[in-house]
Amino acid sequence: QVQLVESGGGLVQTGGSLGLSCAASGTTFRLGTMGWYRRAAGKQRELVATITRGGNTNYADSVKGRFTISRDNTKNTVYLRMNSLKPEDTAVYYCNGEQFGNVYWGQGTQVTVSS
Repeated sequence: QVQLVESGGGLVQTGGSLGLSCAASGTTFRLGTMGWYRRAAGKQRELVATITRGGNTNYADSVKGRFTISRDNTKNTVYLRMNSLKPEDTAVYYCNGEQFGNVYWGQGTQVTVSS
């Protein structure tokens, strides 16, 4: 079992920056692709960014050029740096991680961007 705990959410003004972290604990051996997803009020959860164990990244078009995903395999932690934030980035952000075909989710952290 893998437990994921997000941190770093909060309130920020339009154009501001925020960083999220997600630390994995438990049986983290060979933790694979990790990612960030978000769910805005009244909408479905959507992909934000993913990163493989080797560092290959993938981003949603809506965040390309503004968000950066990274990970530290020695700390079993994935990060999301969010710049030039917009009100439409307001959502609960969830991290997930894949291990041997199982997908684990964190509890989510709220990000609110005020206009």
